[in-house]
Amino acid sequence: MALYSEKVMDHFRNPRNVGVIEDADGVGEVGNPVCGDIMKIYLKIENDIITDVKFETFGCGSAIASSTMATELIKGQPLSEALKLTNKAVTEALDGLPAHKLHCSVLAEEAIKSAVKDYYDRNKIPYDPADFPDCSHCEACSAH
Repeated sequence: MALYSEKVMDHFRNPRNVGVIEDADGVGEVGNPVCGDIMKIYLKIENDIITDVKFETFGCGSAIASSTMATELIKGQPLSEALKLTNKAVTEALDGLPAHKLHCSVLAEEAIKSAVKDYYDRNKIPYDPADFPDCSHCEACSAH
C-alpha cells in the first residue's frame, strides 16, 4: 500500500492556487516550529465571498497538498463556510494522510482561519473569538 494517496500526489505535483495576491483582503500565516512547515494564505473577498485564494507553503509534500486542497475547498465559498473547513475535511478530500502528517492539514485549517481573521480585523468586522482558537496547545499540533 502506498504511503500517499493519488490525490495527495496529484496536489503535490500539480498544486492549484499557488502564488501571492498583492492586494489581498486577508492574509494568514501559520507555522509549526517542530516540523518547520510554514503556510501563508491570501484571500480576495467580494460581498462576503472568497473570489480568489492563493497560497505559499514552505514544507513537505503533505503540507503542499493540504494547502492546495484547502484553497480548492474554499474558493467561491462564503466566509462563513470557509470558517467551517476542518483539517479532517482537508484530509478526507485528499483521501487521507499518514498519521504523522495530519498536522499539515491542521496548518491549512489554521492558515485559512488566520486569513479570515485578518480580513475581519482590517475591516473592523465584529466576530466571535471562539471562531479563531489559539491552536498552539491543541493535541494535533503538540503531538508533532
